[in-house]
Amino acid sequence: MFFDKLKEKLFKTKEVFEDKVNDIIKNFRKVDEQLLAELEEILIMSDFGANTSVKIINKLRDRIKTENIQDADIVKDVLKEEIEKLFNGQDTQLKLDNKLSVILVIGVNGAGKTTSIGKISNNLRKQGKKVLVAAADTFRAAAVEQLEVWTQRAGADIIKKPEGTDPASVVFDAIVKAKQENYDVLIVDTAGRLHNKKDLMEELAKMNKIIDRELTDASKETLLVLDGTTGQNAINQAKLFTETAKVTGIVLTKMDGTSKGGFVVGIVSELNIPVKYIGIGEQIEDMQPFVAKEFVDSIM
Repeated sequence: MFFDKLKEKLFKTKEVFEDKVNDIIKNFRKVDEQLLAELEEILIMSDFGANTSVKIINKLRDRIKTENIQDADIVKDVLKEEIEKLFNGQDTQLKLDNKLSVILVIGVNGAGKTTSIGKISNNLRKQGKKVLVAAADTFRAAAVEQLEVWTQRAGADIIKKPEGTDPASVVFDAIVKAKQENYDVLIVDTAGRLHNKKDLMEELAKMNKIIDRELTDASKETLLVLDGTTGQNAINQAKLFTETAKVTGIVLTKMDGTSKGGFVVGIVSELNIPVKYIGIGEQIEDMQPFVAKEFVDSIM
């Protein structure tokens, strides 16, 4: 079961976060400002981020007052509830409402874009969808070859062109093929790094323009892939990418090796972008749709 594996793989985050919370709770017989200050420090140290940590503790303080909570053990339960509430209202489902839907995948090189595309393709194929992948990261050496390996594993098809080809032309050809051969989902890989931010913006804009022109009624997702081992840096990356693209969802990778899983709460809280997928391993099955309650239960 994926949830059991999730709990196992998020052990490092749980160890850093929950074990420290438990230690603090044991050391306090009464609920006071000192306890709240200690809990806030743990949240910050667990990569929730300063703003999110303050937000959670303020909510916790309000509930302690209004509910007259005097037992430190109950504080832990309320803390968990407040963390879960930050995910409320987040639509974690992919929008694949039309016969042909598009998923644009963005993120820095090394974050796990290629493997994520393979794993998401596999997930969609198991739902009975016909998937085509556009290898539009034509600037990075071996990017197309790596993507081809993963699409083969997933049972998806791929459109590719030689290295250095205009990425927008790859997208156009992929759209033509997707229309002609009745694909359900077109997934577009994009460059993780161009010469500068302006180049990246212009490249994404060209792709989006072609998609909007050729697929006027298509559902479209723009998924940002983030490396879970980078913690707070992942939040900074997310902020930069939201300046250049309309990000509709987050894909988390490498969550099995990180003690910094608290950053997930920070992203949702600060940027109000839902997490759509979570990856916890190297196998093609090790990525599943994100379920907030399962995630919070795994770290606390």
